[in-house]
Amino acid sequence: MGDPPTDDALVIQESLERPEMFARLYDRHAAEIHRYVMRRLGDSHADDITAQTFLIAFRNRARYDVARASARPWLYGIASNLIGSHRRSEVRALRALARTGVDPVAESWSERADERVTAEASQQALAGAIAALPGKDRHVLLLVAWADFTYQECADALGVPVGTVRSRLNRARRKMRAALGADPTLVNDYTGAVTHG
Repeated sequence: MGDPPTDDALVIQESLERPEMFARLYDRHAAEIHRYVMRRLGDSHADDITAQTFLIAFRNRARYDVARASARPWLYGIASNLIGSHRRSEVRALRALARTGVDPVAESWSERADERVTAEASQQALAGAIAALPGKDRHVLLLVAWADFTYQECADALGVPVGTVRSRLNRARRKMRAALGADPTLVNDYTGAVTHG
């Protein structure tokens, strides 16, 4: 059978003749997409959104731009669009976290007792600030912060120019800093996580 294709574009191209090849794309990227969706919408939606992402990708694989070796931005773009349709749930969850300090989505920072008080206060402030962002700005911020995307990968995923990504991220950072106040811990820990590009 030969060696498997080394880049996503070749896998997608081969899957047009041999649909079972598309499973390699799933094997390469599904866990990462699942983690990203889980962080955005919680465990209850992660399986469904991940499955829908790959179903949509499979159905649209003939239109994939094979000049792009990595399908990662394309897949994140599909996932982001699906997440957008669940936006109201996401915003409600973030606002609930901001009000209550109880994170229904992620069991994260408050796992250790010595960090519990700081973590809950940080989560509340951060969740409220993220919930207050416009959806387009929130997508860019979270793709950079949680999926570790470059500006170009964000642009590819969202179908916008790199300049638009930069301006959305800059606007989101400003709003996050303003919402989090002058607390250097919050500003450095959370906005500092999105400074690469």
